[in-house]
Amino acid sequence: MDPRTLPRHELAGLRVEVVDSPNADLVGVSGTVVDETTNTLVVGTGDGPKQVPKAAATFRFHVDGERVIVDGERLVARPARRTETTATSKWR
Repeated sequence: MDPRTLPRHELAGLRVEVVDSPNADLVGVSGTVVDETTNTLVVGTGDGPKQVPKAAATFRFHVDGERVIVDGERLVARPARRTETTATSKWR
């Protein structure tokens, strides 16, 4: 999995950290992705769940010992639509 292919995968359960955002309160939010909507990731943190807008953040995912940085704009889509691997999806 790399920055090019990560958006096609299920994000729930992955460790994540917000590394950049115009909203300084979001930078540093880290934990495990517990839920995902079209426009947000819900990150389970030590202080409870935090809802982070995808389009307003750059994320660092921890996958198999590697760190993968993804611009949140690339994640904005319904999770089921984003992860499809058939037909002519722009996510393939």
